[in-house]
Amino acid sequence: MTPDQLTLFTLLFFVFVFLIWGRWRYDLVAFVALLVALLTGLVPVDAAFSGFGHPATVIIALVLIVSRGLSNSGAIELIARHLVDASRRLSTHITIMSGLAASLSALMNNVAALALLMPVDMQAAKKAGRSPALSLMPVSFASILGGMITLIGTPPNIVVAEFRGDALGDPYRMFDFAPVGLACAIVGVAYVAVIGWRLLPRDRQSEDPGQELFDLADYIVEVRVPEGSAIIGKRVRDLDDAAGKVDVEIIGLIRRGRRLPGLARIAEIKAGDILILEASPDSLEEALGALKLEYIGKGEGQLGDEDLVLHEVVVQESSRLAGRSAISIRLLYRYRVALVGVSRQGRRFQDNVRKLELRAGDVLLLIGADERLQDVTGQLRLLPLADRGQRVIQRDKAWLAVGIFGAAILAASVGAVYLPIALGCATALYVFFNIVPIRDVYTSVEWPVIVLLGSMIPIGGALQSTGGTALIAGGIVDLSAGYSPVVVLTLLIIVTMTLSDVMNNTATAVIAAPIAIEIAARLNVAPDPFLMGVAVAASCAFLTPIGHKNNTLIMGPGGYRFGDYWRMGLPLEILVIVVAVPMILLVWPL
Repeated sequence: MTPDQLTLFTLLFFVFVFLIWGRWRYDLVAFVALLVALLTGLVPVDAAFSGFGHPATVIIALVLIVSRGLSNSGAIELIARHLVDASRRLSTHITIMSGLAASLSALMNNVAALALLMPVDMQAAKKAGRSPALSLMPVSFASILGGMITLIGTPPNIVVAEFRGDALGDPYRMFDFAPVGLACAIVGVAYVAVIGWRLLPRDRQSEDPGQELFDLADYIVEVRVPEGSAIIGKRVRDLDDAAGKVDVEIIGLIRRGRRLPGLARIAEIKAGDILILEASPDSLEEALGALKLEYIGKGEGQLGDEDLVLHEVVVQESSRLAGRSAISIRLLYRYRVALVGVSRQGRRFQDNVRKLELRAGDVLLLIGADERLQDVTGQLRLLPLADRGQRVIQRDKAWLAVGIFGAAILAASVGAVYLPIALGCATALYVFFNIVPIRDVYTSVEWPVIVLLGSMIPIGGALQSTGGTALIAGGIVDLSAGYSPVVVLTLLIIVTMTLSDVMNNTATAVIAAPIAIEIAARLNVAPDPFLMGVAVAASCAFLTPIGHKNNTLIMGPGGYRFGDYWRMGLPLEILVIVVAVPMILLVWPL
């Protein structure tokens, strides 16, 4: 192993560790890794930011803008409302929702597809009187499966296609992924609809249908003791009976910005104190009336008395709130919206709610004027859990949006226009017809993914130029010495799939794609089966909530635990391998 290879493998090791650890955002980790690679000479200075102009990066950014346009036009909402009926049997409902999720994900960003369908699915669960945990995970998995079908369905496909173009001079076209991806999607959707949801823990299947829209642990909520409140002068423990009657629990007290030790059981309550409650939205409203408390913000003159509503939203990975607190972003003062409570898989927090560092998947309880909440939800990239039709703003342009998108895809598919140019034209027309307002163009792009890809592509190039890919490929080939290339292909799929379960799938594809090409060269076989294997495997992140953004997005609303995912996901990954390998060999022979 050369010094450059040793340095690069050490760098990649730390990249993997930090991506899996998740303490820092993946885009920051990737960008720091790029800087280290530049300082150590692994990446030439003239190639420092070549990844940001790479076609794969441009395509992903444009697909995100086009996805926003399809969402804004109301096209997806119209389809969903005609197909979703809460009166259907659970298996039928999951089949329809999963099929719809897979179909949409084939033609738009799969995270955007899930974000559109999740409120619809949760509304159906509420009407049917069942837990949304039974259907949210199948829908999420189906949206991931659907992304495998086309070039633009998921970032790994775009990355693999462009790597093929760099290596062989001809990238994959729009529907080259369809035969293998469609087979995996059909079998996978059938599995999650008929068998998968039955593998969830029993307590997810037997929730009380009379409970709230989704069965979560109660929120950790902060409320203020106003002047003149009847509880002033009492001790916290004296309120146990009154709190119990309205189904809330007092778990702490904050005074002058500092939380009192323990549960503050013997503390005497004063005006201006903030009580920390564990409560559901309904019991919280009752507690405010019974104990004469008020929402944070009202006593400070920041929130008016009229038209205040509670909204439940999910923090997406791309949200400005992810990794920050309500106080650090000055939520109340900038946006006139207050964070009332946070729910995170039943965990109690040591920090004050407003000082708590929020994470992707957290469910937030916000209060404010309805129009302010709608604006803030969009500005901060939060996902509303109630389907209020807020996202559908231009129904009269639905067919125009679909027509523009369809024309772009057709032109790119027949080779008339280069895909990035076709998508660029679609984006420009969306802006011209105000389907995507110009102010939303840049907010539609998930910049952490762009930074991740732009940073990792030069590192992937360094892996090739230093001979790192040859070293890894040689190790895999030597490990499977004496076996057929089919075994090597299966081994590559398993390794890639395992990586994708614990780290970002785009980064996984960037690292695995050049290795696939090198393995094929060493075995003296066609590279396409191995590249297709990487594309399929990099998209299959079903074992954990951190492997794919969609899994993270459903964790809070579904009330899932970390260990719930592998129950449904492990058989699905095995099933994908069983289906994908023969299909790849049939369509892309060695």
